[in-house]
Amino acid sequence: MASVLGPSSSHDDNAAPSSSPSNSVPVPSSLLREREVVRSAGRDAIGTFLDEHTCYSVLRASGKVVVFDTRIPIQLAFYALVEHDMQAAPLWDPASCQFVGLLTVTDFIDVLRYYRRTRSDVSALAKRSIADILSDPDILSTVLVRHLPAGVRAKADRLAPTRPDGERIELHPPANHHRTFLSADANATLKHACRLLHGHSLDFLPVLLPDDMRVLSVITYTTVLEHLVTHFREQRRLFDDTAHDLGIGTYGPDVVTVRSSQTLAEVLHALHASGLSAVPVVDDEDKVVGVYSRSDITFLAAATDAEDAVANLDASLESLMAQRRTDVTTPDALHTCKRGSTLQSIFEYFAQWKFNRLIVTDERG
Repeated sequence: MASVLGPSSSHDDNAAPSSSPSNSVPVPSSLLREREVVRSAGRDAIGTFLDEHTCYSVLRASGKVVVFDTRIPIQLAFYALVEHDMQAAPLWDPASCQFVGLLTVTDFIDVLRYYRRTRSDVSALAKRSIADILSDPDILSTVLVRHLPAGVRAKADRLAPTRPDGERIELHPPANHHRTFLSADANATLKHACRLLHGHSLDFLPVLLPDDMRVLSVITYTTVLEHLVTHFREQRRLFDDTAHDLGIGTYGPDVVTVRSSQTLAEVLHALHASGLSAVPVVDDEDKVVGVYSRSDITFLAAATDAEDAVANLDASLESLMAQRRTDVTTPDALHTCKRGSTLQSIFEYFAQWKFNRLIVTDERG
């Protein structure tokens, strides 16, 4: 059995954790109060850290940013993302002289899904511009519609009243990053960046120089977490609670899984419909055997042309997973923990492997 712990499932970064124990053994009220004090101190310590560090502090000493003119063919843009090993790039509209959105690897995969479903001539992608694709009402209203993961809003509403300061983060409908350019000033705090990522259900957040609107980087939750784990110092033992007891992650019926026998098209549809970036892959005994990400481009790398790429959508997930990199240094490789894993141990594990998500497994795996 599996549960998921990762940026996409922890949509309330400042939510107060539940004070109820994870088992049925009564806990003295004094111990519960002490536990809440420690948890509150942990929240405050991380909140202070995020307030004291800016977006500029998470930027690498050297790096590159790819920006696309909306007039170039979308297929060419995708190959540029792959060549530069990037997941997303800002879109520049020369007519209005401003940034108008983001293009991601996942967007191109979703466009291929649209061409497969409508049986359209996929060779046309070689000529269709980014602007043309992103102004197509049929594409925008189907495969490029963004969904909020099941249970996220209910979880936020349930936990918000327990916040000791009474503060809550408003959840907006998932932002359409194709036509809305949300960004953060390089001098903005990391807490502000996290609020933008969380409040608008963003996967990527461009960081800009305020004076000349130059894009310095595109950051993610993982970028912020890597900075936190590297630079946060705290002598007190504030993170000995389990991630489960802290309400971090997705558990029970809200967890979506797929089987390795399913086709890639079926898996990608399930991910899109559920608003998820990745999903645990299980065998016939519900044992976790892998994890599949929407941004996995294995089926594209194995294709000779666009038609071949669309044909690969009918391949089984098992066959495609056998072709991709499997070493643990891959961010989307399978990493697991147990329900009893403490937040401290997860921080330490992340510091070593820099994964995007953890799959929480039971004794059966």
